[in-house]
Amino acid sequence: MATGQLFSRTTQALFYNYKQLPIQRMLDFDFLCGRETPSVAGIINPGGDGFQKLFFGQEEIAIPVHSAIDAACAAHPTADVFINFASFRSAAASSMAALKQPTIRVVAIIAEGVPESDTKQLIAYARANNKVVIGPATVGGIQAGAFKIGDTAGTIDNIIQCKLYRPGSVGFVSKSGGMSNELYNTIARVTDGIYEGIAIGGDVFPGSTLSDHVLRFNNIPQIKMIVVLGELGGQDEYSLVEALKQGKVTKPVVAWVSGTCARLFKSEVQFGHAGAKSGGDMESAQGKNQALREAGAVVPTSYEALEAAIKETFEKLVEGGNITAVKEVIPPQIPEDLNTAIKSGKVRAPTHIISTISDDRGEEPCYAGVPMSSIVEQGYGVGDVISLLWFKRSLPRYCTKFIEICIMLCADHGPCVSGAHNTIVTARAGKDLVSSLVSGLLTIGPRFGGAIDDAARYFKDAYDRNLTPYEFVESMKKKGIRVPGIGHRIKRGDNRDKRVELLQLFARTNFPSVKYMEYAVQVETYTLSKANNLVLNVDGAIGSLFLDLLAGSGMFTKQEIDEIVEIGYLNGLFVLARSIGLIGHTFDQKRLKQPLYRHPWEDVLYTK
Repeated sequence: MATGQLFSRTTQALFYNYKQLPIQRMLDFDFLCGRETPSVAGIINPGGDGFQKLFFGQEEIAIPVHSAIDAACAAHPTADVFINFASFRSAAASSMAALKQPTIRVVAIIAEGVPESDTKQLIAYARANNKVVIGPATVGGIQAGAFKIGDTAGTIDNIIQCKLYRPGSVGFVSKSGGMSNELYNTIARVTDGIYEGIAIGGDVFPGSTLSDHVLRFNNIPQIKMIVVLGELGGQDEYSLVEALKQGKVTKPVVAWVSGTCARLFKSEVQFGHAGAKSGGDMESAQGKNQALREAGAVVPTSYEALEAAIKETFEKLVEGGNITAVKEVIPPQIPEDLNTAIKSGKVRAPTHIISTISDDRGEEPCYAGVPMSSIVEQGYGVGDVISLLWFKRSLPRYCTKFIEICIMLCADHGPCVSGAHNTIVTARAGKDLVSSLVSGLLTIGPRFGGAIDDAARYFKDAYDRNLTPYEFVESMKKKGIRVPGIGHRIKRGDNRDKRVELLQLFARTNFPSVKYMEYAVQVETYTLSKANNLVLNVDGAIGSLFLDLLAGSGMFTKQEIDEIVEIGYLNGLFVLARSIGLIGHTFDQKRLKQPLYRHPWEDVLYTK
């Protein structure tokens, strides 16, 4: 592997399996370092194409999303780093696919738990083709002031604290990603900072080893000293011991192997990483530290003494003239995300939508404050849900039952009415369910199904003003307005609408008061004296009875009742109910595989 620098200020990556936060952290790091171009060239989301909006400083940018690795590599030939956030189940296959792309040079595998046999295949292919694998089970790596992988080095505050926005003189390699963050901070306190840092991952078989990166650091002129943090388990550190003994590493190396406490346990202990398990003296932290010390590395007596050892080594290099002072720069301020600023109380922002009927922010959705689980456990019906979402209160059972009866009675009225006809024609034209449903719903209005609100409005006004049926009907006649809720194409005084009779029977049996309905019946008596088809229809029955429901329940003020009628709540019942029938007609036509409808010529009057 050896060679030299992996990343630069122009390095770009392809990010596999979209994760918003790690990508945004990469872009924020780019802005902090003064990069001219974002380090993420494209995102790969299997099965999805398009763009993802993210921020590059204060500018919102759109990063291309590709559905396949080969397509992304072809679209971004200069992106030579593949950052793989796939799960352990698919990480190996996607990583191998990336390694086989000629444009990809480095693959970072974040997932833990990748099967060892798969990792060995990746390692073999990468070494045979002169490519680099970082991980699995890694947080990634960073070149200070140039490029970072995913969540490496944590938050922006930590990056600034560790001075990672500009290059230092120290090369650092570790197995642990979490300890890397700790060491970045330690190194920044006692030296001029990191030049490049790599976490190889804690698996038994890492894609690249500690010695791989140490030898590479040795070839990078800007790196003047190297810090290594190993851990008990495995024998990876011994390849570094051999490199030191053979004189392959010419720069000062400060090293420490964690896990010295393992000897305090009577039996073998598995620490956090898969590879952090001592199998004997050679794999113990003490054994490795001693071997590194004998090979020429600076090894302190404890982890607590590591900081002092790093400081002493760095100061010797400065005294010897090997390191010149790094010019300090003031990094730009990263704009704070609005949500973060709101939570911290730094800003206030107006909302765009007001909602009072439901809330999905908690453990479960709530309808008007009632949790979904309570709705199911208490046996609520459709009428109860409507009462919560439309009226923002739990109405008495007789009210919700009435709502359900209205829905059942108005669900359909045959294929010949205008709404059903439109839906049938649309469905037979091969259109989808929503298009067919909407074509039928669009016919609902003053002439079809939309008279419930008007019936309620006019009956209420007349009753509240103490108009006699005669005065009401004749005043409407003078205005040229047909009485809403009165009249039927088929039904007559001697052939009443069964639906109206059922509604009236239920109301008389269950409602505390039916004053508006009785007034509508008196109006019907008067209109029948004029014509036998001027009966109270289902719109008039529902409109008048809904007024009785609202007034008789005692749960609504007069102002609320007026508002409900004015807004159009009652027509909402017809729209909801008839949607059931229109959906049924759509399915019926598709099930019957009916052809495109064409109206017969003989049913059209052609005239000039």
